Amino acid sequence: MDVFSRTFLPAAAEAGVTLPTVSRHLPIFRRCVDQDDATVLVTRCADPDRPRSGEFLLLLTSRRLVVTRETRVLRRLRLHLNANLRHLSDVTWSPDPMGSTVDIAATAVDGVRERFRVRVSEPDRVWRFDALFKQVFRSRVAV
Repeated sequence: MDVFSRTFLPAAAEAGVTLPTVSRHLPIFRRCVDQDDATVLVTRCADPDRPRSGEFLLLLTSRRLVVTRETRVLRRLRLHLNANLRHLSDVTWSPDPMGSTVDIAATAVDGVRERFRVRVSEPDRVWRFDALFKQVFRSRVAV
């Protein structure tokens, strides 16, 4: 079993993503991520600028950020963002324990600023997500 497969399902379960949701999005993620890339985070998120644009599923690995979108009516899946972490700039995130959310924003190579809001079930989980973002993005800055 490859590294991605070993780490993907536990990360999704930790964030509370259901198995049917994971199963629908997995083929897109597999096309975007190398087999030897470890999954750090899998979670549902939303676009705070366009709340009616559908649901997003965010996958953060040690090398990539991949976001898929599921349309509301027809439930079609689309790749929204597939970026190597080296190609992202001005990555910021802001945890809000009172609202149980973490907002993350990054600028892609094409200059488009992407923003996502992750809602967590418990306020304590906000700090876990904050630690995961620090682990991935601060280590990138150090390199």
